[in-house]
Amino acid sequence: MFTSFSTALSALGALSTAVDVVGNNLANLNTPGFKTSVVSFHDLVTQSLGAGLGETQVGFGVGRPVTLRQFSQGAIQSSSGPLDAAIQGDGFLVVRDKAGALLYTRGGNLQVDKSGNLLTATSERVQGWTSIGGTVDTNRAVGDIVIPVGSLKAPTPSTEVSFDLNLNAAGTAGPPPTQFSTSIEVFDSLGTSHIISVNFTKNATAGQWDYAISIPDSDVTSPITPVGGTLTFDSSGKLVDPPAAGPFPAITVTGLTDGAADMTLTWNLFDGTTPRLSQYAQPSAVSANAQDGSPAAQLIRVGLDDGGRILAQYSDGQQIMVGQLAMAAIRNPESLVAVGNNNYQLSARTALPAIGTAGTGGRGTILGGAIESSTVDIAREFTNLIVLQRGYQANAKVVTTVDELSQETINLKR
Repeated sequence: MFTSFSTALSALGALSTAVDVVGNNLANLNTPGFKTSVVSFHDLVTQSLGAGLGETQVGFGVGRPVTLRQFSQGAIQSSSGPLDAAIQGDGFLVVRDKAGALLYTRGGNLQVDKSGNLLTATSERVQGWTSIGGTVDTNRAVGDIVIPVGSLKAPTPSTEVSFDLNLNAAGTAGPPPTQFSTSIEVFDSLGTSHIISVNFTKNATAGQWDYAISIPDSDVTSPITPVGGTLTFDSSGKLVDPPAAGPFPAITVTGLTDGAADMTLTWNLFDGTTPRLSQYAQPSAVSANAQDGSPAAQLIRVGLDDGGRILAQYSDGQQIMVGQLAMAAIRNPESLVAVGNNNYQLSARTALPAIGTAGTGGRGTILGGAIESSTVDIAREFTNLIVLQRGYQANAKVVTTVDELSQETINLKR
């Protein structure tokens, strides 16, 4: 009978632990990326009474409960943070704390410090790959992600131009001859813009047009003679000369008034082996044009794209990938140890994490501009709290009952 004291006491201790777990779950109801913990109870070894082989067995109560964290998927909610990240599926973001230890988290409230380091909301450094020379190499080892805060993007001088256009097959050599002109904005090594014009004139030969490429005289210290030549189309209206193998028309611009380096602009007439120019019985018109240069531009904002790509947007409208978040796949995440701040560390039972990019190797995907909600179900937690409270009351009653029985037993000898 007197073992009932220790039996009930073990239950009171176990139920107190379970109530603490429920309280922690409810406290983290709104913590992004938080995973619910559950308590697993187990009984202690039983005691056999009498000479029989276990016909009468009395247990010693309940053992210390085991806490299990359930890594189920939380609801994805959109957010206004440009660097917020939500993981959909398995996996963790990789972060490094101030002591240099690697930790793992599902919390996606990310921010940037004054040095451009990408941090979590509690200042752990997010790990991944940073752009080097304009390229993000995910085959390198992961490191701190550094974002170009307030940087100025250097200009890219133009080297190629192209026009997708049709020249009217009904054009004549005149007089006056049929003409058509188009132009495109290009940039020199200092980022100054210049207008390159191309003038087309129908000549007397069927299927042939003369062209002249020019730049305004005001852009150069000495006028440059326009570069000319002839385009030849076959009876189907396809460009046959110059051929797809080239060489293509080019103009060299020297003596720019702003002091920029000389420019050589090549006119790309083909998209692979498909001509960009045609001659059909339709009005002459440009359907598209392109060039590969850009002016200097200020960084406007940095945001996180789906897949964990970090994009920098500049004032010229160009977006450049400046970083990539790393993700870790862990086969048995329930063995991780919570260390606070939404972070987990490896335990002796944890499988080694496999680090890579989102969407590969069994890792989930990263959604930009979103946050994963806590998996705490308030209704279930309150239900568990009621059950645990009733269990605590029942075991407390066992203690008082055994106390009364022991008192009666003592009173028998009086």
